[in-house]
Amino acid sequence: MSLTTKTSSQNKPLPTLADAPMDARHIWIGAVASMEQLIGAGLSTLAGIIIPMLNLILHPELSPFMQGLAGAAGLIGIAIGSPLIGRIADRVGYLTPFRACPLLITAGALLIFFTSSIVPLVAGLFIIGLGVGGGYSLDSAYISELMPDKWRATMVGIAKASSAIGFIGVAVACYFIIKSHPTPEIWPTLSLIIASLGILTFLMRLRWAESPLWLIDHGQKARAEKAVGKFFCNKVTLDSVTSDTKPVQSSSNTGFVELFKGKNLVKVLFSGIPWACEGVGVYGVGVFLPILLIALGLENSGMTGIPKILYSVRLTAIINCFILVGFTAGLLMLPKHSQLKMLVNGFIGAAAGLGIVLAAHIYHWPAWISIAGFLFFEFTLNLGPHLITYIIPTKVFTIEERAAGNGIAAFLGKVGAIGGVFLMPALLHAGGMVLVLWACIGFNLLGALVAALLGPKAMSQN
Repeated sequence: MSLTTKTSSQNKPLPTLADAPMDARHIWIGAVASMEQLIGAGLSTLAGIIIPMLNLILHPELSPFMQGLAGAAGLIGIAIGSPLIGRIADRVGYLTPFRACPLLITAGALLIFFTSSIVPLVAGLFIIGLGVGGGYSLDSAYISELMPDKWRATMVGIAKASSAIGFIGVAVACYFIIKSHPTPEIWPTLSLIIASLGILTFLMRLRWAESPLWLIDHGQKARAEKAVGKFFCNKVTLDSVTSDTKPVQSSSNTGFVELFKGKNLVKVLFSGIPWACEGVGVYGVGVFLPILLIALGLENSGMTGIPKILYSVRLTAIINCFILVGFTAGLLMLPKHSQLKMLVNGFIGAAAGLGIVLAAHIYHWPAWISIAGFLFFEFTLNLGPHLITYIIPTKVFTIEERAAGNGIAAFLGKVGAIGGVFLMPALLHAGGMVLVLWACIGFNLLGALVAALLGPKAMSQN
């Protein structure tokens, strides 16, 4: 029976992937495919909680470089794992790497748990990052090809926003574990949170199927149709265009060097520099948020040791809630508002939030003002830059140059994230919270300036 005439038991034509009504199966697919987004955010939170436990209690001699290395190890793993595992998936299919990624995550977390020392901690965080990066390279592919046309962009955005659940959930879980066992030696146990999420993700993918478009691209149309049937319990079929037409390959026809010339350079700078500036805020501040809160002295006077860390973790969980609020507001605004304005205003709002924290710190204002500043920072950063920088490359690069352009923008974003994580402890050591906050304000204003100056020209060229 042909794909275009396939019918259900009620003799009604089955809907295609493109026009199927949104239902529980689509939501389940989106949730399973988004797990690495959640785990990646949780990984950053976990590192940010473990580092002060080591630095303030067990290893006060831990240098700013080692703190930065521990904080950045997961991000470095993500930066390597995403292209490496993505390349493997292009050759062998998506399904096996997609199942292997959570096993890598689990292995890295168990290494941390069973070895309980600094060097294996860095190695374990790196291995977890490899698995997370591999998931990043595949999650949007699965979501975009399996969602109905009118829901595709929204579901990709929701997948990105699910990272907020990781930021919040891991902070809350760490808080209760530390509260139940208030001793610094408990830090390796925290890695079991990530191990549990890795195992859960692997189990969720046991009944998963191969990418239908990968199968079609490799001449396996019958297997592609069976894969769609498995995903949707034989209630959805491939459409004739998808099944009979070879998809556009991701290779770029534009030379790499050409992207750094003329109008393409404007696109690269516009898509890459704001993404790097956003990375400093999301990961530089995000990973070291518990340490930054301690450095601000927001805990009760006389609080030391584990109680001080518990207080900072609780504040971290509260502040992280506004990541979800910001993402939600951004997704609601996206269809009706200018993405460029959301990007620029988000950077300015994030800088203003940190400006409030800086003023409160210098003039010794009440702690609630500093907390309010952090809340506004997280809200505006995630409403604008954290969401929009993920979308910008698809808006400014033509199809011929999109793969290379998106790759450069994503690379610059990772450079900003890794650099920000290394930068935070060094700045804190050199000039305290005043220097840290001025630097973060500067990066946000730089992001806003580049976006405002280059955005109109870059977006009008496509």
